[in-house]
Amino acid sequence: MTHIDQNSIFYHIYPLGACGAPHQNDFQSEPQPRLRQITGWLDHIQSLGANALYLGPVFESSTHGYDTADYYQADRRLGTRSDLSALSRELHERGMGLVLDGVFNHVGRNFWAFRDLLENGRGSSYKDWFADLNFEQRSPFGDPFSYQAWNGHFDLVKLNLANPAVQEHLFNAIAMWKEEFQIDGIRLDAADALSFDFMRSIRDFTNKLDPDLWLMGEVIHGDYRHWANPEMLHATTNYELYKSLYSSFNDGNFFELAHSLNRQFGQSGIYSHLNTLYHFADNHDVSRIASQLNDQSHLYPLYALLFSLPGLSSVYYGSEFGFEAHKQSDDWNLRPAFDLPRLQEEQHGNDLRAWISRLALIRQNSPALKYGTYQTLHTAAKQLAFLRTEGDSRVIVLVNSATEEVQIDLQLPGMGGWRFTDQLNNGQTYISQSDGQLKLSLFPRTALFLLVTEYR
Repeated sequence: MTHIDQNSIFYHIYPLGACGAPHQNDFQSEPQPRLRQITGWLDHIQSLGANALYLGPVFESSTHGYDTADYYQADRRLGTRSDLSALSRELHERGMGLVLDGVFNHVGRNFWAFRDLLENGRGSSYKDWFADLNFEQRSPFGDPFSYQAWNGHFDLVKLNLANPAVQEHLFNAIAMWKEEFQIDGIRLDAADALSFDFMRSIRDFTNKLDPDLWLMGEVIHGDYRHWANPEMLHATTNYELYKSLYSSFNDGNFFELAHSLNRQFGQSGIYSHLNTLYHFADNHDVSRIASQLNDQSHLYPLYALLFSLPGLSSVYYGSEFGFEAHKQSDDWNLRPAFDLPRLQEEQHGNDLRAWISRLALIRQNSPALKYGTYQTLHTAAKQLAFLRTEGDSRVIVLVNSATEEVQIDLQLPGMGGWRFTDQLNNGQTYISQSDGQLKLSLFPRTALFLLVTEYR
């Protein structure tokens, strides 16, 4: 089986959007095998260097996938369980991992147990499956009861995850996903809304099911160690890094990014032990990075940073072609249909395919970039340099976001007379002075990956 670890590079697909599914599920139509399209995209995905696929919601739901109706059936708009099994087999035959969305905090109003509650009221066998159910008041939908909703959205009904029957239902679904789809990991949606007790229970269950099953939680704010630790999850999303990446370019303020990186991964970094934090430039919930940046030429150095930092790198489908979209109320514009044959024939203003492929190849061949420690070497408003070290493998990463060429003097104690080769651009070599000083020029809006090729 494939393990999710520091060797993993993710490609993230939101299937309902990418595969062109209707936005509403009628729960009557015959399953449409739209998932099969993804098999035809795998050559492209692998050409980008990705070896793991994170699929957004694939189980039966009413609209966007996060309003689950049945954890045990594939969404008919995407196909059948057999279609998902076939995709999984193809992925694993290619040596690629598979991570699915686990939407366990809440369900949709078409969830079978909630429909039983609507029909039978106080007589429903499932009235204890939902959080804060109260028959003394009505919901905004006019139901003869109220309930806890996720984030004020009453089409998303919060489950009572302390109920053993609810846990059993969810954990049996995970067991089915593992047995039938051979999943390698689960991304827990809204993990910051899940109770710690529930996450301990899910970790205990998955440890027995498969100790290598990777659990990653969607967490936006807070100290990620509260969720990612030996008792709960292996990793979380790194929204702190996501924000500091684009804003450091937009604001001409790499001090923000350097502060975050030192805090997270420096010598005393609080996340230095969390080696599979999930890094992204954009995803299905936020504006496309090409639309976030004030200067789209910053896409190149930004992705260079994304692929050179501790943790796991990911690419959201279409961003390799420079897709643009600002977040709107329903988010469907962030999740468009993916017509790969047409995209491969067209010209793109920001075609990042070759760049991302090169970054991924360098990362995969560099122990320092996959496993190494992090140390800041130089910080200025529009320049950043840092060192990644793993044993004898060392890489210095330099980024310049300015519109002009700049000169940088790095001080590298104990590295006097060493030879460095730029892996990212033209293979130019640099040699540090006997005192460890390294002088070099950085072209505008660019990055260098300097590999130590000879040291004394």
